[in-house]
Amino acid sequence: MFFNFVDELRAAGIPASFKEHLVLLEALDKQVIEQTPEAFYYLSRATFVKDEGLLDRFDQVFQKVFKGVLTDYGQAPVEIPEDWLKKLAERYFSEEEMEQIKSLGSWDEIMETLKQRLEEQEKRHQGGNKWIGTNGTSPFGHSGYNSEGVRIGGEGKHGRAIKVWEKREFANLDNTRDLGTRNIKVALRRLRRFAREGSAEELDLDATIEGTAKQGWLDIRMRPERHNAVKVLLFLDVGGSMDPFIKLVEELFSAATAEFKNLEFFYFHNCLYEGVWKDNRRRWSQRTKTWDVLHKYGHDYKVIFVGDAAMSPYEISHPGGSVEHMNEESGATWLQRVRQTYPATVWLNPTPERQWDYSTSTRLIRELMHDAMFPLTLDGLDGAMRELTRKKS
Repeated sequence: MFFNFVDELRAAGIPASFKEHLVLLEALDKQVIEQTPEAFYYLSRATFVKDEGLLDRFDQVFQKVFKGVLTDYGQAPVEIPEDWLKKLAERYFSEEEMEQIKSLGSWDEIMETLKQRLEEQEKRHQGGNKWIGTNGTSPFGHSGYNSEGVRIGGEGKHGRAIKVWEKREFANLDNTRDLGTRNIKVALRRLRRFAREGSAEELDLDATIEGTAKQGWLDIRMRPERHNAVKVLLFLDVGGSMDPFIKLVEELFSAATAEFKNLEFFYFHNCLYEGVWKDNRRRWSQRTKTWDVLHKYGHDYKVIFVGDAAMSPYEISHPGGSVEHMNEESGATWLQRVRQTYPATVWLNPTPERQWDYSTSTRLIRELMHDAMFPLTLDGLDGAMRELTRKKS
């Protein structure tokens, strides 16, 4: 299995030598770590990965090779009683049962009810309709069904949760990924604009010929080199419902990095709030204030959001609506600020356009973007680039 691990690392572009393989085996033989999957993960990562940009690829290879052999690594436990969240059985609900389940009401009512449940509940519950538990119709817990609720632990199934109480790890997108097609680059090129900037270091042949003819002697003329003058701010939604689109977004990210020399990117989750980040492994410890982004980058930047816009409407419309933290201002407020600062703003949605009208959150985002939402297809990219070109910065 270890030889297969090394082969997979090499196939993923991570330089794994035989010497490093021996170092890993020697460390295991001398028991320099605890005999846990998490300790082995960090030991092998420290042995083979010398470039931080390869960490995401290493994680993918590690999961592929040791899937089914090692348990999950590096995950912090949810800070609520573990036995409450233990999944005893999978329960499926008929359409009739789902129709009978009603939401508790407004956002404030749901959060107030959750607060009361946490204060009153003393033991684990399963299959009920009130307490925090599993496999029931309560708005609080997991592995059951409710039209609007707070998922605590477990995995998302129906996409109905308006808030999620758990720690989730997101992976950085790989902007070195080889594209399966050059068409994305071609579509992005429509946005490029060239200008001559800097010192005069390039021979201007036409001006030299014209000047020589007029003066009667060699008149060499120089000019600044042409540079791509377009400036782009790229905001990338990661994690959750965006996971199925990782390959597609990586191709876009890679193409944009190659085509736009003046490119800045930031990550967000679901909707834009007061903070964004550059590294998903440090998204809580090294965040950038959104206000700082708006003040640092000039109005001449073109802004591209990439996300499926799939979330609870409360995440857009309400303070405190974020699934991960208590945001003081709504996501809609921050999106409006971006639109006001950068008139040339579009949203690229990887979800098929025919599905947009079935999602309340997608309709809300589309309205906030003034209909400047485009599908993440070649035609959609072409339309988005035309829109950004048309808008004056």
